[in-house]
Amino acid sequence: MLPQLLEAWRTNDRINFFLIDRISPAGMKCSLSKRGGRNVVRQFAHLHNNRVYQLENRARDLAEGLDKFASDEEPSKAKLKKYLKASGKQMEIFFEDCIAGRPKRRGFKKGVIAHLAYLISHESHHRGSILLTLKECGHKLDQKTQMSIWDWDRI
Repeated sequence: MLPQLLEAWRTNDRINFFLIDRISPAGMKCSLSKRGGRNVVRQFAHLHNNRVYQLENRARDLAEGLDKFASDEEPSKAKLKKYLKASGKQMEIFFEDCIAGRPKRRGFKKGVIAHLAYLISHESHHRGSILLTLKECGHKLDQKTQMSIWDWDRI
């Protein structure tokens, strides 16, 4: 079960990187908010911050050394990918530790699979929001890219 669980997490992570690489610099600045809500790059930054938050509350030692983005920060793609890579790896360790029953690992009461499902659902929600934002702002991604994120056997 553990290899499949980790592969699901890694696939989710690869989709984030796949999209970041295909969004133009102008697209990363797009927002549908009229009141200062997150633009595309800040939505990706939020994914990292949520991972760190999860670790701070469920495996504090795994959060050590992971910096968070400021709420108004608009990091470069390189910094965004560096942070997401680091938090993604720490989440993998968290899942491995939960399955192994390691002490001081507090997953969801409903179990590690429910926790994984929550995190992937959360990140997928934001990816959907990102794709809608890009479309509405005139930076729609091509059809092949849009469909590729659903081909989990290949990505």
